[in-house]
Amino acid sequence: MSAALINREKNNPVFRYWVLVGMVLIAGFSQGMLLPVLAVMLETSGVSASANGLNAAALYIGILLISPFIEKPVRKYGYKPVIIIGLILVTVSLILFPFWQAFWFWFILRIIVGVGDNLIHFSTQVWISSTSTKEKRGRQLSIYGLAFGLGFGIGPMMTRLLEINEFLPFIIASCSGVIAWVFILFLRNEWPESDFETAGSLNTFERYKQVIKLAWFALLPGFCYGYLEASLHGNYPVYAMRMGLDIEFVTMLLLPTFVFGSLITQLPLGILSDKVGRSKVLRALLFAGLLLFFSMTFVEHINWALWSLFAISGMLLGSLFSLGIAYLADLVPANLLPTGNVMTAVLFALGSMIGPPISGWLIGVIGQGAVYYSISGMLLIMFIAGTVFEKVNRGQLKKKQGIA
Repeated sequence: MSAALINREKNNPVFRYWVLVGMVLIAGFSQGMLLPVLAVMLETSGVSASANGLNAAALYIGILLISPFIEKPVRKYGYKPVIIIGLILVTVSLILFPFWQAFWFWFILRIIVGVGDNLIHFSTQVWISSTSTKEKRGRQLSIYGLAFGLGFGIGPMMTRLLEINEFLPFIIASCSGVIAWVFILFLRNEWPESDFETAGSLNTFERYKQVIKLAWFALLPGFCYGYLEASLHGNYPVYAMRMGLDIEFVTMLLLPTFVFGSLITQLPLGILSDKVGRSKVLRALLFAGLLLFFSMTFVEHINWALWSLFAISGMLLGSLFSLGIAYLADLVPANLLPTGNVMTAVLFALGSMIGPPISGWLIGVIGQGAVYYSISGMLLIMFIAGTVFEKVNRGQLKKKQGIA
């Protein structure tokens, strides 16, 4: 590739956007592959279910550990170096997994993968959000969410390759990371918008306070999606076995349907939110989702009905994370967007860690309907929060107009 062509590509916003979308697809693929592949390998080596779950939580521990420290290097060095470091951490960790199959070695590697994935997610989210116009932000971030969902949905298919060779899933995932690393080299580095007032004179705690004041509800879809995703993938197979549901139907059809259902509607919902408003769409999705999950209680032994509800709920709720990021970008100034994305990542990780214990506790206490009640209850709380936020915002707007 000639120097002139390379320079043109570096300045091409369309090329940059699709490279960043590719980054998150790789991150989603690595997460989606690791969860079931390592769970199967640990199960076959005799590790208990509780220890297996603890090992899986290491990924989210990594996300939490790095979250408070991402913003400063991105502001100082720009997006590109942080993405490259994240890719290197993920790629090297992935290739190391099969070499030494020890519980705590894998625990540490999973933490490192969580760190690397969060570096990639944070930098790409802020880069796309800050360079998108408000009219196209929902569409562009919905494609971003679609790419993550596609990668996360393809990842579990790698479990079939374990029968051929235990190294194969990790080699494929590592090679995809190397390809992504090559493409990112063609991008010109950029930095988040900043000014003295908000990024210089305000310390980290004050920036957090500003984001919460301006956009606290926009942070909650990240928590909601983490809670939902982790509860379904971590608890539902256990719940299904206890309730006498067909476990093959659950793992091969039901859960993948939720993931792939989200891919169908990511873009339409993003475009809809651009036209009618992010808040309206988010609240409508939360309300519809709580009704759908509550309804599952009554049809769980009718396979076609349960599958239909899962498919519809995936179509509606699979866009929560990307819509939350888009709404956040609508509400806060560009120089506070990195801070908001850090807080979203933390809340996503917290939701992912809180969801399974709560749902698991409910399975033991109330049995039938436990997972549905857990998820629909959480969605109800989020819907109420969104309604309160909208009323407060409307009241403040009227007050300002009255003063004006």
